[in-house]
Amino acid sequence: MHAHRGRDVWTWACAVAIAAELRRDLLLRPRARLLLSGGTTPGPVYRALSKAPLEWSRVDIGLVDERWLLPDDPDSNARTVRSQLLQDHAAAARFEALTLAGRRIEDAVAAANAHAQLGASAAVLGMGEDGHTASLFPGSRDLERALSSRQAYVAVDADGVPGAQGWPRRVSLTPAGLARVQTRLLLITGERKREVFEAALRSGDVKRYPVLAALDAAHASPLHVHWCE
Repeated sequence: MHAHRGRDVWTWACAVAIAAELRRDLLLRPRARLLLSGGTTPGPVYRALSKAPLEWSRVDIGLVDERWLLPDDPDSNARTVRSQLLQDHAAAARFEALTLAGRRIEDAVAAANAHAQLGASAAVLGMGEDGHTASLFPGSRDLERALSSRQAYVAVDADGVPGAQGWPRRVSLTPAGLARVQTRLLLITGERKREVFEAALRSGDVKRYPVLAALDAAHASPLHVHWCE
């Protein structure tokens, strides 16, 4: 747990931590890969990260999950990444949207799983106040299947789940996919989300708090949680 004194400190500390993972891999490999979440919380971090002096032309950007929307839809995670990160230095990165016009959701999952074979330097995760991460929602009819899947990505139907906010059809990273990521970072802000995360730790119930999938991924390195009030 990394607790920061304020939003500005949190923003830049998160950006520096992500940039460090990419820089390390770029020293060792021809390309680095970064998986990102949508939502409003990571936006300031992405804007700060875009200014990092990295060889962005050697960085591939993928998504942790996506609503079943076209990538230019204002409510898509792809749109968030394009508008918040792919600017300044980071404009040179190669971005892989999960959805494309004319692509079936089965095709999107297959393409995501093909890319996942490459692994990833880091994944930036978020958490909702219901304890979900990626598109792994408590109470979702597909949660158990997603948690036990051997595939890195699956299609999920979160119909009737409040946290899905009216977008029930989604493509999501799974615990199996997280296990292929070298470093996992969970970015949360506010007392309420810290309380939810601590409740998840006390519970140990991944079906009630799917964020625990990030903690329990079959991985030797710890989950890095960056929090501020």
